[in-house]
Amino acid sequence: MIRLFKRCLLWLAALLVLAPLLLTLAYRHVPVPVTPLMVIRLFEGEGLAKDWQPSARISNHLKMAVIASEDNLFCRHRGFDWKAFGDVLNEFRSEGRLRGGSTITMQTAKNLYLWPGRSYSRKVLEALYTPMLELMLPKERILTLYLNIAEFGPGIYGAEAAAQAYFNTPAANLSRQQAAQLAAVLPNPRVYHAGRPSAYIQRRAATIQTRINQLGPLLACIRAS
Repeated sequence: MIRLFKRCLLWLAALLVLAPLLLTLAYRHVPVPVTPLMVIRLFEGEGLAKDWQPSARISNHLKMAVIASEDNLFCRHRGFDWKAFGDVLNEFRSEGRLRGGSTITMQTAKNLYLWPGRSYSRKVLEALYTPMLELMLPKERILTLYLNIAEFGPGIYGAEAAAQAYFNTPAANLSRQQAAQLAAVLPNPRVYHAGRPSAYIQRRAATIQTRINQLGPLLACIRAS
């Protein structure tokens, strides 16, 4: 019985490591067909609007806005932003409020392979898969994956579906303002609406646009269109 249990654990460990490894190799070249979150939301009764687009068909305005909003050091770090983690911990100690400190790579790893919610087991796997993505994929591909699978609203996944749903335009044609509004709702896309932005989202979008102007060389991994 103990031997069987150990064997099951080994198979589970192999599955948790080898499956994401092989999928990451594939996702370097092919679109992501579906993610665990999409499946979960679908079974919860939500729709599934998504339309994969290559990097060249996603506006650079959106790429810059997402980096400015979610992860200023994305182009430079190797998956983890240790300074941001330190800031989060300091804020928790001083104010008792714990905000997110995930990088774009961490969020991509979570969206690709894991389930929603917070648990230690999920965080451990996220920490395992994050450096794997950084080692196996270029920054541009990681950002393309993220922008194609991120949840932008109930049943709305990826930049193209979001651009069409909220602004009736392709992701390639998103304006600077539209891109900032989409990036502004990412922390809580099930509450905020990019097409009908609240006063808070309008302020956040304005802050994102200002920050883009300040990042300069920190946006170096985005190819000029």
